[in-house]
Amino acid sequence: MNPILREFPFEFETERLTIRGPLPGDGVEMRTAVSESQAELKEWMPWAMKVGPVEEYEARIREKHLEFLARKDLQLLLFLKGSNTLVGSSGLHRINWDIPKVEIGYWVRTSFARKGYITEAVVGIIDFSFNQIGAKRIEIRCDAKNSRSAAIPQRLGFIYEGTLQHEAVDRVSGELRDTMIFAKTAV
Repeated sequence: MNPILREFPFEFETERLTIRGPLPGDGVEMRTAVSESQAELKEWMPWAMKVGPVEEYEARIREKHLEFLARKDLQLLLFLKGSNTLVGSSGLHRINWDIPKVEIGYWVRTSFARKGYITEAVVGIIDFSFNQIGAKRIEIRCDAKNSRSAAIPQRLGFIYEGTLQHEAVDRVSGELRDTMIFAKTAV
């Protein structure tokens, strides 16, 4: 089936969060959240090395909106339920519709860190992936030094499949980094 014909919700909720695809106008809140969290994000996220003008964030949000509609990449924004407060971002990336399989990525806004929001979001996204889009495999990849990120799949029963040695380049030091891979499959 052509992926663009796949039907699934644009938005869903967990106990504390509304999780939805990006919409035009989300650029301001995204820039605000990234700006607040840049010190923590830039070690792990290459796109956080600098905080550009709001127009760059708005353009990126609109590109991600189109990719969501085309079913190429499903960025998911995490908002406090009943508000426009962005808690963080997640999404389903590296989608292979033939299997289908996805990779969950995530980051949390600094002021919402260590409050369980990412774990809650990932639980909701796992359910969405298996039950709404029919995923057969979900991966979570993270830098081997990012213990907080690795704790999420470990806590949620993902299987550690291995570490890719010298798989990425540290943007600051130029050193080679290792990437851990965790997976969960449909029963």
